[in-house]
Amino acid sequence: MLENIEGQRVPTVTFPTRQGDQWVNITTDELFAGKTVVVFALPGAYTPTCSSAHLPRYNELAGVLKGNGIDDVICLAVNDTFVMNAWLADQEAENITVVPDGSGTFTEGMGMLVDKSDLGFGKRSWRYSMLVKDGVIDKMFIEPNQPGDPFEVSDADTMLNYINPNAKAPSAVTLFTKPGCPFCAKAKDALKEKNIAFEEIVLGKDATSVSLRAVTGETTFPQLFVDGKHLGDSDAVIAYVKG
Repeated sequence: MLENIEGQRVPTVTFPTRQGDQWVNITTDELFAGKTVVVFALPGAYTPTCSSAHLPRYNELAGVLKGNGIDDVICLAVNDTFVMNAWLADQEAENITVVPDGSGTFTEGMGMLVDKSDLGFGKRSWRYSMLVKDGVIDKMFIEPNQPGDPFEVSDADTMLNYINPNAKAPSAVTLFTKPGCPFCAKAKDALKEKNIAFEEIVLGKDATSVSLRAVTGETTFPQLFVDGKHLGDSDAVIAYVKG
């Protein structure tokens, strides 16, 4: 249990998935053969650490990982395909491929199936990540075998650092906007044209200038933050994208 199996092939499994209104079987050969793939496995969709940190950061760094030779980034959990698809949509994690190991067959083959009946979960996956090359496990980061839900080594930054210690993670870009704002639309278009990933925080009719002023000290939209630093309005966005 929880054994590092670097150098071995991943288990051969067929995953029933739901794509649109059709059932589609996906095999491990389709996922891994001839590819270099990052996999991160976690206890369950919608659970706190998985939703707040594990999945979001992999989604954020997926572009950098793919720029360093990774063909796909897979999130795997012992959940059914409907739950995994709904979670992916809820998280807006468009850079991640979710794989539903609902019966736990793959996870059991990995030696990572654990009993969480004390939490009412039943059998679930232990938290780990791995780099898989043409179906062979090149590297594994397995969370320590201790009580609770440790999250110390299977994170996206640890994986990226292993793949390329010199890789630069993207800046954290946040844009405060409001509906119907033409300057906001211009700012968003400028960021998208440069393929700069950003989080948009839309303030509605009940939280506009007061909330914006409380956070930024300004009253006009949009307002740009990069790595926690307030840069300014739409002119600041244009200056930022120009470098």
